[in-house]
Amino acid sequence: MTYEIYDDDLTMRLVKEACSMLDVSSEVVLKLFGEYFFSFCKMAGYDAMLRTLGGNLVEFIENLDALHSYLALSYQEMNAPSFRVEKREDGKMLLHYYSDRKGLFHIVPGIIEAVAEDFFDSEVSMTILNQEEEDERTGKKEHVVFLVKQTSRKPRYDSHAAKKLTVEEQERAKRHHQVLLEKMKERCATLPICPAGRRKTTKWDLVRSVVKLGRGNLQSKFLPSYPNKLWMDEQAFCNAFPFHIVFDRELKIKQTGVNIQKFVPGLQTMGIRLDQYFTIVHPQVTFNIESIRKFINSQFVLKTRREMVPQASQHHQTMLKLRGQMLWMESLGCMVYLCSPKLRSLQELEERGLHIADIAQHDSTRDLILLNQQRLAEMELSNQLERKKEELRILSRNLEAEKKKTETLLYAMLPRHVANQLKEGKRVEAGEFDVCTILFSDVVTFTNICADCEPIQIVNMLNSMYSKFDRLTSVHDVYKVETIGDAYMVVGGVPIPTNSHAERVANFALGMRIAAREVTNPINGQPIQIRVGLHTGPVLAGVVGEKMPRYCLFGDTVNTASRMESHGVPDHVHLSPFTYSALKDKGFDIQARGEIEVKGKGLMNTYFLLQNLRVSEGGIMGTDGEESSLYNDEQHGSKESSDSAVVEAESESSAETLESGSESEVASAHFECSAGRVSRVMWDVTLPVPTTALADDRPSDLNTRFCRLL
Repeated sequence: MTYEIYDDDLTMRLVKEACSMLDVSSEVVLKLFGEYFFSFCKMAGYDAMLRTLGGNLVEFIENLDALHSYLALSYQEMNAPSFRVEKREDGKMLLHYYSDRKGLFHIVPGIIEAVAEDFFDSEVSMTILNQEEEDERTGKKEHVVFLVKQTSRKPRYDSHAAKKLTVEEQERAKRHHQVLLEKMKERCATLPICPAGRRKTTKWDLVRSVVKLGRGNLQSKFLPSYPNKLWMDEQAFCNAFPFHIVFDRELKIKQTGVNIQKFVPGLQTMGIRLDQYFTIVHPQVTFNIESIRKFINSQFVLKTRREMVPQASQHHQTMLKLRGQMLWMESLGCMVYLCSPKLRSLQELEERGLHIADIAQHDSTRDLILLNQQRLAEMELSNQLERKKEELRILSRNLEAEKKKTETLLYAMLPRHVANQLKEGKRVEAGEFDVCTILFSDVVTFTNICADCEPIQIVNMLNSMYSKFDRLTSVHDVYKVETIGDAYMVVGGVPIPTNSHAERVANFALGMRIAAREVTNPINGQPIQIRVGLHTGPVLAGVVGEKMPRYCLFGDTVNTASRMESHGVPDHVHLSPFTYSALKDKGFDIQARGEIEVKGKGLMNTYFLLQNLRVSEGGIMGTDGEESSLYNDEQHGSKESSDSAVVEAESESSAETLESGSESEVASAHFECSAGRVSRVMWDVTLPVPTTALADDRPSDLNTRFCRLL
């Protein structure tokens, strides 16, 4: 933000808001801002630069324009004000403030007063004498004249502390003072005598003129010595200062440096007017000797006129700018302009057709160009780093968004705690759950539908049905394990154990039956029918595989739940006796089916779940906002082989399930768990002789079903 340019309208709006909040005038806010701006410049590293501008307040102000000119190398769009000091006979001074930016002149008293107090240990009072549109400079500029009165700060006198000094202490202080005076006399004994031709001054008078004891303020009494004649010929002067111009009151050129003649050949003709070849860029004054003398302490920038330098136009060169100091020579009635080319970089040097050799060796412009070139390179490198940082920030945000998408997809495939452990490269231990409720469902006559429909119709039908089922898993907080063809497997109490696992799965089953009625059979347009089977018991859950890891359920409970589904009745929810025991007295309408032969289990008394007497259909479907109050149980921990807690999971996994037989059956792996050892047992998937209630025309093997589906 260092090189950001802010419009003055924004500044004035900020000032207006500050005035409104603080209930003070804009003059007060701007003055306080001026004081803070001075402190900010010191903290920003300009302290030493500001302290060395001048030995007193007048010199400090007179050199502010030069400082602004230097800062323009870094802040090229800076629109700095200009200052001019006019001394009065009564010791006060007039400070002329010129600016293109209106309404900000109240900042000046805050800055000047802070400078006087910090650098020169003095107090300043400033009053506005005049405020008008500038008529001395080109264009309509703001010109404000301040009357400045500067006084030395008086040391604080503590009368109470003085009274406490005893006579003996006062005498001791006087003796100490006298010793210091004697030492100073001895030191100044070796000072040289003043040059001949000047007033005679003793060594002690010289010391007294420099230091006034008891007051502590320094006074400059330096008297320069000038030669009787100038020991330098005209040719040497023009070579030593190759870019100087001497002109008289009528702006007629009397003398020029050798190199400025090379780049502006017309200056070799003596007697021509300066304003024919140059315009004044800074300060923006009218081009006459009176205006130049008014701003004699300012740094002047002149620019060549393009029409007067035809060779520059032919080579498309940038016009030459000169920067330097104006000196008035009263005895000759002429003004000398000691200047150098105004350049910021080697690129500008080349654009103007100049070389380093064209600049005098004593001219610091040579070093300034090279140093500034290095600084510009560092600035460009800094800007590149900022751009790269911004690009990295954008890439980081995009990466974070993609990471969230990836995690969402991952958590949809595996439980959250399992996925996090796999990302960290940890081994996921299998967990044993003492009790849970498992649900299987399938579509009645699914084989016939696959045989008579296009694959895309089957996909659309299943997608519509499974989307509705998936929403219900969130409503009742049950875990979707797997889908194979038309088979849908859900478990309650895994991977997050809960006391209400049976109620959750039962309500989910009732919701499945309702949702399935909204899905139509692509053959006849009628609502499809599903079979649902539930069983409650213990399972073992864990991650199987490395390339495509799946969260699987193992145990006889899976097999029995599959049998409840395959031996079920269309549009009914079939319950095992264990699930019936878990749902009994929980507000469900349950009808006994009686004793049936279950493959691999023998005779079993099973039941049909008809409805939930305590919850409405909207509550089961999650459309009336009742789902949050359906279950009030707390989740509890499960017994795991690694004794680690199972945390939240939102994913899909697979179960070791198969569908086969002439009737729809989902076969499951049966594990015997004893003494912490898990061994897999294979089973026969041959179904018993089908009954009328279970009749279905599905193929006898799983591969045939998938072939028809695709």
